[in-house]
Amino acid sequence: MKILVLNCGSSSIKYQLLSMSGAENADLLAKGIVERVGITNGELKHKTEDGRKYSFTTDIPDHTRGIDLILDALLSSEHGVIKNAEDIVAVGHRVAHGGQYFKESALVTEEVKDRIEECIELAPLHNPANLKGILAMEKLLPEVPQVVVFDTSFHQSMELKSFLYGLPYEYYEKYKIRRYGFHGTSHKFVAKKACNLVGWNWEEKKIISCHLGNGASIAAIKNGKSVDTSMGFTPVEGLIMGTRAGDLDLGALLFIAEKEDLTIQDTNNMINKRSGLLGISGISSDMRDLENAAKEGNERAQLALDMFSYRVKKYIGSYSAAMGGVDMVLFTGGIGENGWDTRRDICKDMEYLGIDFDVELNNKKRSVDLELTKTGSRTKVVMVSTDEELVIAQDTQKIVSELK
Repeated sequence: MKILVLNCGSSSIKYQLLSMSGAENADLLAKGIVERVGITNGELKHKTEDGRKYSFTTDIPDHTRGIDLILDALLSSEHGVIKNAEDIVAVGHRVAHGGQYFKESALVTEEVKDRIEECIELAPLHNPANLKGILAMEKLLPEVPQVVVFDTSFHQSMELKSFLYGLPYEYYEKYKIRRYGFHGTSHKFVAKKACNLVGWNWEEKKIISCHLGNGASIAAIKNGKSVDTSMGFTPVEGLIMGTRAGDLDLGALLFIAEKEDLTIQDTNNMINKRSGLLGISGISSDMRDLENAAKEGNERAQLALDMFSYRVKKYIGSYSAAMGGVDMVLFTGGIGENGWDTRRDICKDMEYLGIDFDVELNNKKRSVDLELTKTGSRTKVVMVSTDEELVIAQDTQKIVSELK
């Protein structure tokens, strides 16, 4: 079964075509990205599994045209990987926000599209683009079933005590103001993968999943269910991130807004685009740049690194308390997989949790699926790569198979 996975942004479309073999395995046939949708000089970058590359520049006025170019690339006699569009059995979409409506992935229907549209006010930068991708595929391949996989659905297992804020309850009733959490697709995937790596059943374990990248979040997963997560109503809450502030005193935010005469939009830009590692260091939002600057003696770069690791460490401690212990801490994402310094700093002085961290092994290995604790460690630390596109393809295959 060949499945096209789409991740539509406001001006970009990431895609992968996967050939599914069984419930868990998939072969990547091709992947790429369409950039500058709705802007002049749009570009498609396409790469096949056997290394053939292709790029094409043209104006791409909308997502329908962008997806049309993707299909052309997949069908090309020179750099394509399928002979007929009918070879695509289903399409899976990443959708940022499913609100309280979706606890799992869903087949696209008129009702599902209406619900995604209702959630636009909760994710105004992402859901409109996600919906455009769905509508574009309906025009181009109207007979092909589509499935939506939500970033928020895995966290719908949280209890009221975990997801409600200390605000007047009426705002939850009127506007559904609550913690939704994000990166759910990744957290679910890596929790299963890490447990398989060490021979555990993830539905019997207490896991703290650290998805660390430019956007970063932590999830507490108990017996296969998300019980808490660091991102909240929006992805700005929780950890310090590349440009996002993470947790902060709301009074301080109001104080700054008043002193600086900031509009709502100005304030939003500050906490989402000017804060985090960039705001603290004054240099960059990229961890690699900060590590290089810190080695050269830049104190603010070092401060940003220290604050990032400290915040992760605090969440690990709080989530172990919330679950009554922890069996595994896992790292994934760009920083989680490649930042050996960061992993080391986070796991330092964590022996009280039963972590016997193997510093030497950690310092040697990057971007591999590997246990990073010594033999006999009561709590395991594991590094695994994530693959959200594979999860989308797996869910799509499962749902479409049930239609037959």
